[in-house]
Amino acid sequence: CLDDAFGLTDKIPNNAKLIRNLILGSNFLQSHILHFYHLAALDYVDAVGAIGDLAPFVPRYEGDYRVTGKANAELVNHYIRALDIRRKCQEMLSIFGGKMPHNVGTVPGGVTEQLSEDKITNFLWRLNEIRDFVDNTYIPDVIAVAKAYSDYFEIGKGCKRLLAFGGFDCRPRRLFKSGVVSPVLEPEAFARENITEDVKHSWYADSSSGKNPAQGQTKPEPNKKQAYSFIKSPRYSGKVCELGPLARMVSNYVQGDEVTKKLIDSVLSEFGAGVDALYSVLGRHAARALEAKLVADAMVDWLTALKPGEPTIVEGQIPEQGESVGLTEAPRGSLGHWMTVKGKKIDRYQVITPTAWNASPKDDKDQPGAVEQALIGTEVKDKDNPFELVRIVRAFDPCLACSVHLLNARGTELGVFRAV
Repeated sequence: CLDDAFGLTDKIPNNAKLIRNLILGSNFLQSHILHFYHLAALDYVDAVGAIGDLAPFVPRYEGDYRVTGKANAELVNHYIRALDIRRKCQEMLSIFGGKMPHNVGTVPGGVTEQLSEDKITNFLWRLNEIRDFVDNTYIPDVIAVAKAYSDYFEIGKGCKRLLAFGGFDCRPRRLFKSGVVSPVLEPEAFARENITEDVKHSWYADSSSGKNPAQGQTKPEPNKKQAYSFIKSPRYSGKVCELGPLARMVSNYVQGDEVTKKLIDSVLSEFGAGVDALYSVLGRHAARALEAKLVADAMVDWLTALKPGEPTIVEGQIPEQGESVGLTEAPRGSLGHWMTVKGKKIDRYQVITPTAWNASPKDDKDQPGAVEQALIGTEVKDKDNPFELVRIVRAFDPCLACSVHLLNARGTELGVFRAV
């Protein structure tokens, strides 16, 4: 967004583009590994059965744990190993980004990092270990879980309309293509002008509803009666869309990306399933794991294309006024920033996060959001222990900071506790 504001988008040195890709790619890898092993896998793997009734594995929702014996023990061990692999992902990011989280190396016009052979080597040996983990542990673990819970290829289908802004610019191709995928797997061109935000069921003034983020306003209205969320309802051409690894991988697939097609077909062949099976709880986990491989393999090419001694930044001037847009792909999905500058200062800034799309409330037409649609109609065996719903929601990898919903539980007994 700042590159656009400074008029530098087409002037970024190739080294800077590659380093930005490596920084972002490192974040993708740590995020995807974090999600499966530390945020979602324990919905399917019985850690208590493997190591006992110990924190942080309890308290928990009690599910129908179907992975047993040695396979279950191995998956629990991989939970521990994934912590170390995540650390190496963060170390990679810090080599070029300065620190993790919140890297400080990306600035308007490029990156602050000066390249050296030593930094490239330090990055590469970590990347090779991570790639081995993705290929020989992460993807096989997802397949093992999927084989035990194959019915979850039919659960949590959602809106079946996908959206990807596109990302990881590089030569000779963009890793993630931009586009919209219809419910019948037909690709459509993406146009950012078609994005709007509704607020009928959000705690914001109705006067701000239906606007493109370039003209967007955020006017809190906390006493709004029909509202139940602090998220707005982003829509594309007035329709609900799902964003994230599933959207990116299917968008690439239907647009003919050969690497993506090979990855997806190889996993689906294990189950004799078609691409539409990806519209599901397990489909989202599979897409995320395969995307980790796609990104990790591409990072080798980006790393070897770096040229120490060549520029990593181009200087620019703060504009007196203007409007700018920045669209990219983040681990959880497409991310957009819209900014207006007046008097060399930010006058308006609007952000739409991936989780705002996925976890959005009903819009002005009362269309439920993507996660809401995935939940509708789900059979729950025990309303006091709704692990089916937990599995559906977690498959979207929701960002809690981006997805605040409030329910009034006044008068409801949550539990009885004894202090000792």
